[in-house]
Amino acid sequence: MCMFKEVYISVIPLNGSVQITLMATSTVYCRAGHFLTKSRLLSLRLHRTMSSLLIEDPKYSWLKDLGLSAQNNGVFYGKWGGSGEIATSYCPTNKKPIATVVQGSPADYEKAIAATKEAWEVWAEVPAPQRGEIVRQMGEALREKKTILGKLESLEMGKILAEGEGEVQEYIDIADYAVGLSRMFSGNVFPSERPGHMLIEQWNPLGVVGIITAFNFPVAVYGWNSSISLICGNCCLWKGAPTTPLVSVAITKILEAVLKANNLPGAICSLVQGGADIGTLMAKDERINLLSFTGSTPVGHKVSMMVQERFGKFLLELGGNNALIVNDDADIDMLVRAAVFACAGTAGQRCTTTRRLILHEKVHDEVVERLKKAYAQIKIGDPLEPGTLYGPMHSQQGVDLFLQSVEEAKAQGGKIECGGKKIEREGHFVEPTIVTGLAHDAPVVLKETFAPIVYALKCKNVDEAIKFNNEVKQGLTSSLFTKDISNIFKWIGPKGSDCGIVNVNIPTSGAEIGGAFGGEKHTGGGRESGSDAWKQYMRRSTCTINYSKELPLAQGIKFE
Repeated sequence: MCMFKEVYISVIPLNGSVQITLMATSTVYCRAGHFLTKSRLLSLRLHRTMSSLLIEDPKYSWLKDLGLSAQNNGVFYGKWGGSGEIATSYCPTNKKPIATVVQGSPADYEKAIAATKEAWEVWAEVPAPQRGEIVRQMGEALREKKTILGKLESLEMGKILAEGEGEVQEYIDIADYAVGLSRMFSGNVFPSERPGHMLIEQWNPLGVVGIITAFNFPVAVYGWNSSISLICGNCCLWKGAPTTPLVSVAITKILEAVLKANNLPGAICSLVQGGADIGTLMAKDERINLLSFTGSTPVGHKVSMMVQERFGKFLLELGGNNALIVNDDADIDMLVRAAVFACAGTAGQRCTTTRRLILHEKVHDEVVERLKKAYAQIKIGDPLEPGTLYGPMHSQQGVDLFLQSVEEAKAQGGKIECGGKKIEREGHFVEPTIVTGLAHDAPVVLKETFAPIVYALKCKNVDEAIKFNNEVKQGLTSSLFTKDISNIFKWIGPKGSDCGIVNVNIPTSGAEIGGAFGGEKHTGGGRESGSDAWKQYMRRSTCTINYSKELPLAQGIKFE
């Protein structure tokens, strides 16, 4: 069924035409995009028949095991619905439509936020360890669907199957982490200067946490936010990326089943798929007690300003112009293996992708030559196929930005060592690219390009490399390859890397869930996942309890 201006219709191929049955009205026929009736002519743009969707191809029948169909509702708040535009999800590997999703309208959003607020009245009363048990069950439900969820992500986002399944595993891991955390919230008891008084710190849930996620990590980022948020006692309202709606719907269906099995309101984990209009409503809505946004720096800045206008709380995980520094004493074999994944993995579409290789001048040429040879061995192809290491860009927009940046690099004096072109094949494929010869502060180098382009830069020593690392506006992740212990501690110290993630002898990408994830400067300053990131999802109260019969004032003040 598909919906057109509140009218439900069924579409059936009929000898080259399309038969349209309007419920409770009449049967009409459409050819060349027009509905013909005795009384009026209605115009409707038909993108394609249902039989052309990949979900109807037997090769992709496993999609239905996730509860997906040719047309899916993109709004959930205890019940499924949607009255917004119908969006088509496309596979970046072949540009073919997978299925459609009815997005949410402003009216749908209003219903969802109201239901989510109401669900919080129930969820907040559930003891934290019991909330942890629900999250544990969610993790188990994800385990059961891990393989096909990973396949869905490969199909819809474009990352290779190992990375797709790995991202689902990341959600499972953070669910496990959250279960333990649900019994371990640490408050403080402070000595009071007043006799018969107790001074304590109390942590309570915020209420509703809005979560806006990006296309490149459509599973894990929601997992980080929702798992921790739920055990803290919050309800979640999620707006997934507009171009990966099927992942959002499939994940929500899994969570829905767990909540239903425990007789809990489904709106504890609500979903409203949509575009910037829904995101704007969330940013401006005082009923959203915390808004977690993952995406580009320019959009994140706009979101934060809207939230700040209402004195709301926000958590930002934005861009990263990440550098990997190679000292002259580095283990080059290990460095090359790390750099191939860091630079070319996920076709350069991780926020943690290495975009700048800052190489000691003594090893620059060797590293570049060895990377070129390694790049030549990367198997490019369908991310669902075994052995593929490099898939497509997610969209044509990504391809266009890639080509634009290549031209900018050449105009600014860069030399294309390898790659630099669009791959002439089905899908959004581009060549992984290495550029040399640019100044460390060339405009194209200082700009984050979300594509598989790495700029190899020369430096004289670690001190100069640290300056180059810190001169960009973003501050997400960084890494230094060296065997020198003094340089290691300089790197992680107060005059070292200014990033939120500071690595040694590992890639810039591939963070574990146990540490807090996030960055400084234009990356937004937010922290998600492990460590004490849970504190961002709660409010802290300092409580003074007088259990005596006296009423002394602090600082010895007398007011009598």
